[in-house]
Amino acid sequence: QVQLVESGGGSVQAGGSLSLSCVLSGRTFTIYTMGWFRQAPGKEREFVAGISWSVPSSAGYADSVKDRFIMSRDNAKNTVYLQMHSLKPEDTAVYYCAGRRSMTGPFDYWGQGTQVTVSS
Repeated sequence: QVQLVESGGGSVQAGGSLSLSCVLSGRTFTIYTMGWFRQAPGKEREFVAGISWSVPSSAGYADSVKDRFIMSRDNAKNTVYLQMHSLKPEDTAVYYCAGRRSMTGPFDYWGQGTQVTVSS
């Protein structure tokens, strides 16, 4: 099993920045991919960004956050990060980190989520 714990959410005005962290624990060596997702009130959960955990690679992003969000990882610290810049009110959501044991397919592990609120 792998446990994921997010932190760093909060409230910010439009145009501002926030950084999220997600610490992995447990059988982290089984993880192949890490991702960030978000869910706004009344909407389905959506993919935000993803990165390989076990091999060198660059992150992939949803079109809605490309050029504004940066996902990174620090394997030594068992942590993934999501830097969010130029935030918009539509970025308001609960943000979740997730991990899976394969390159593709559903994610196996989820954090509890952290709230991000962007006011106009």
